[in-house]
Amino acid sequence: MKEDVVYLDSAATSRPYEDVLSAYLEVASRHYGNSSSLHLLGYDAARLLREAREKILSSLGVAKTHEAVFTSGATESNNLFLFSIARRYRNRGKKLITSRGEHPSVLNVFKALEKEGFEVVYLPLTEKGSADLGALRAAMDRDVILVSLMGVNNETGAITDLREVSSIVKAYPKCFFHSDLTQAVGKIDVPYPLVDAFSFSGHKIGALKGSGALVYRKNIAFPSLEEGGEQEGGHRPGTVDVAGDYALSLALQRSIREGKENVQKVALLREKALSYLQRRSDEFAINSPLDGSPYLLSFSLLRKKAAVYVEGLSEEGIAVSSVSACSSKRENVSYVIEAMGLGKERAAHSVRLAFSPFNTEKDIDRFIAVSDELLGRLVNQR
Repeated sequence: MKEDVVYLDSAATSRPYEDVLSAYLEVASRHYGNSSSLHLLGYDAARLLREAREKILSSLGVAKTHEAVFTSGATESNNLFLFSIARRYRNRGKKLITSRGEHPSVLNVFKALEKEGFEVVYLPLTEKGSADLGALRAAMDRDVILVSLMGVNNETGAITDLREVSSIVKAYPKCFFHSDLTQAVGKIDVPYPLVDAFSFSGHKIGALKGSGALVYRKNIAFPSLEEGGEQEGGHRPGTVDVAGDYALSLALQRSIREGKENVQKVALLREKALSYLQRRSDEFAINSPLDGSPYLLSFSLLRKKAAVYVEGLSEEGIAVSSVSACSSKRENVSYVIEAMGLGKERAAHSVRLAFSPFNTEKDIDRFIAVSDELLGRLVNQR
């Protein structure tokens, strides 16, 4: 791999922090006991796991109200909560609400629940890319038992007003409010105490792949989707990865502690890239809302194929995405851009830049220079 790669795909996975990696190795090599074992090494591992859980809940400001289950990431967390809640509380009602812009790990769960007899309302997206909360208000009734709306869209960075969602859902006491906060945790302000349950992944915030959590309100009871032991409060059987979970807690602490500083930094990078794309309106159309997450910027090519453009950038050592990494092997059309009403052509040729605190202005300068050179070389293709 080239040593001077410009990495602008941190929404797919982020570069881990060096101190987090060091902590992982320390725990994995010196505190390797099974946290369920009844001996000194097991007690030691259990202590670190307890500390990790406490760090996460306190960092999020929900230590008194919520509990946390460690998982392999947001996909597992979403599946665990959504399937479990829908099936356990179906006697209350069989109506579920989500949006057309959710991550596949949410959308595909709701599609599966439809096959089990649930009624699912898929809210449209506004022209800015967030869930239409007017449509949410209109869809709510006493049969709704679960609403799941993401905090930040993983393609466009569109932000959904979770305070307003909570206010709407609260009028229906039998309904649970879940949010996929994978692109929000540690990156924007989130009213965590107002959300009944939320999911996030460690590898988006400087921790390791294979780590994540489901954080849920303490009074919510739900079963495991698997059979096995009683680990993680009986919600997730199997030997716990103490090192990975401890590293996750450190990465979360750091991302929240440095959140304001990081936002200021990436906002400048996004603005520089945005200004370039706007200057080249002959070649690009902006998909992201201007007031979206500073970590994400989506645009579409108007006269070139996104796949060719992305490959051309890659050959010059610049890594960007054409669609969400969770969808890229299946299709090249962004269902999020389509749901925003921007048309199939823009959806088929969308590109995403995802910034991180590791990026610099020089990275953006290089992206701009290579992009201009590449556009000059590519033959117009539609």
